[in-house]
Amino acid sequence: MNQAGTHLIADLYGCRGLDDMALIEDTLRAAVRAIGATLIGLHLHPFGEGQGITGVAMLAESHMTIHSWPETGYAAIDIFVCGQGHDLDRGIALIADALGADREVLTRIQRGA
Repeated sequence: MNQAGTHLIADLYGCRGLDDMALIEDTLRAAVRAIGATLIGLHLHPFGEGQGITGVAMLAESHMTIHSWPETGYAAIDIFVCGQGHDLDRGIALIADALGADREVLTRIQRGA
């Protein structure tokens, strides 16, 4: 079986703006462009004033997600894309920069390998 794709999981710490819907939306859209993917749809769900946001960007190539905890400054990011030629590290770097992360832990998984 050929590799199905790459799944990059990022734990971002020391983040700000994690309850800012406009920031999260703009950041996800920019990250999709940065990795060279095709956005099919984007849905964000806020959990209330000062609480986190869950967002899903549906991609022609798979998906990008964020789950945020503003009370601890933590964001969980997943990017999974099928095929080759996508710069997932560029997408994570863009998100980490936009959220002001002071630390990131990355896990890369080759799916279907």
